[in-house]
Amino acid sequence: MRSCPLLCNPPPRVRCSFGDLAERDNRAGLARWITGRRETRFHELGLDAGRVAERITDGPPTFGSALGIALRAYAEEHGKVHWGDKRPAYALHVAEILAVPRRAVRPPRTGRPGLRASLLRMPWWHRGFHEAVATWAQVVDTTRTYARELGPDSWYQLRFEDLVVDPAGQLRGVCGFLGEEYAPGTTEPHRVAGMAVPARKTWHRRTHGALDTSRAGTWTTRLTPDQIRLSEAVLGERLTSYGYELAGAVRPDPAELLRYRRVEVLRRAAHAKRRTLDRLARVREPGPVACRPAVG
Repeated sequence: MRSCPLLCNPPPRVRCSFGDLAERDNRAGLARWITGRRETRFHELGLDAGRVAERITDGPPTFGSALGIALRAYAEEHGKVHWGDKRPAYALHVAEILAVPRRAVRPPRTGRPGLRASLLRMPWWHRGFHEAVATWAQVVDTTRTYARELGPDSWYQLRFEDLVVDPAGQLRGVCGFLGEEYAPGTTEPHRVAGMAVPARKTWHRRTHGALDTSRAGTWTTRLTPDQIRLSEAVLGERLTSYGYELAGAVRPDPAELLRYRRVEVLRRAAHAKRRTLDRLARVREPGPVACRPAVG
């Protein structure tokens, strides 16, 4: 399905602004917020906003239920039983994702080294290389923690490189984990890209073509020698733990390493602050967030 930030739950302080969702009028306000704001990108789903808003208003009184109703409507529109959504940022919001059904979100995969190079090519990324490396490190560290806590029954990882080399085999493993029957068409996403990928997302243009196995490992040519040196210096253990070979680059310039450490510390401190504020605000939430089944 189209990637849509509906599942990126607003922080509790925003959720609190809707009031007690046990009140129908408050659910109606939440429904308008989801279906009527361009920031949620609901319009990209191609659904009847009025009908979905009505279903949310008549649905269970939780935020997760409202989001589930919107995305379930998308699945129904395309004759599907299950729905899913993906965004790299979800790796830092696993706690919130656990409030929705497990099958609502694809199994996390290990962040490939090429993610750093990919970020630099995105038109919406304006934070530079050091921030890209710090982002990759934080995502890997966070997902490692959740992988240990949740265990193999609730956490599934695969490498991008393995997926492009053996898409059928890897996707069979994913389907087995989810308890779903494998569909061969999943190895040909370009057949539905015209419907699922908005034209404005030029950075996803390769989804309109056949699977390109040559993309694996191209980060070694897309990054400069200095960038590779910094990456291996600060991410070496993480890379080797996931089976990636290091180029054996020499140590980076000390000034560059110091600059990276400063960026990393500030990023993690900002994230910790947001999480702390969210936890404090969650105490004031008038109702649960978890998704509930609709009645009737």
